[in-house]
This record gives sequence, structure tokens and C-alpha cells, in this order.
Amino acid sequence: MEMRRIDPANCSVARALSVVGERWSLLIVREALDGARRFGEFHSRLGIARNLLATRLETLVAAGVMRRVPYREPGDRQRFAYELTEQGRALRPTLVALLEWGDTYLADPQGPSVIVRHRPVDDAGFCDEPVKVVLECAAGHSHLAPEDVCRTPGPGARFVESS
Repeated sequence: MEMRRIDPANCSVARALSVVGERWSLLIVREALDGARRFGEFHSRLGIARNLLATRLETLVAAGVMRRVPYREPGDRQRFAYELTEQGRALRPTLVALLEWGDTYLADPQGPSVIVRHRPVDDAGFCDEPVKVVLECAAGHSHLAPEDVCRTPGPGARFVESS
């Protein structure tokens, strides 16, 4: 009996991984979220080969995750800094989720090396509690367990026959 299933080639996860799935890409985004902007900052923070860093930055810019912003130091030639776009900043929950997962299953025996904390913009009523990623449905039900969610066909679903 043949059944239809969602075509795995038409997948937002696969498309996202084509942009940020290479190891250095999310590490570059992580550093940008922590304030790195210049090529040299990314290079010194990550210890990545310069040619590989240049390639990854080009990929992130081409995908719209980052943008190049020209700057010039006095007496120097024009260079470019790199800023996250809205699309790039939207990766923060993804990085927090990866950090949570890593802290749960792969942490250093001494504990996490970094804790992401809640910090209001105006610093009034500084909460300072660790943040966590929570699954929530459109109706507002939150703290869903992994077994409480499932994938269903969306409006862009394409189907293939399977046996």
C-alpha cells in the first residue's frame, strides 16, 4: 500500500541548515549577538582561519543574516563591519536552545561556562534569572513537552508517494 508523506526535500529545517548548519556559522552569530562586529574581533574570539571566516561571513551576508557596514579608521582605508539583521537577531532563541541542550547533555563537569540571564533594557527591576526556551502554541499553552507537539502538513507542503 502506497502512502503519501511530506517531501523531506521541501523543509524549512533543511533550508535553515544550508545557511547556519555549518559549525562556524552559528558561532559567528553567537559572537555577533555578544557584540563582535569587525573581522578581527570574530577572528580573535573564535580562532577560526581567516579564509574560512571570510567565507562564512560572505555566506551569512548573502543569506540576509548579517549585513556589511562600511567604516574607516582615521588614516586607514575603508573596511567593513558586520551587523546582524533582524533575521540574524531572530536566531538568539535557537542559540539559547542549543546552549540549554548542551548544558543538559554535554556540559563541563564543573557546570555551564555561560549562563544567559534576563536583563531588562532599562535595568530597572533587574531580574537576573537564567532564561530558557519554552515551547508554546498559538493559543498560549506553554511549557509543552516534546511529546506534546507533532509535525503536520502546512500550506507549502509537497507530498511524495512512499511504500
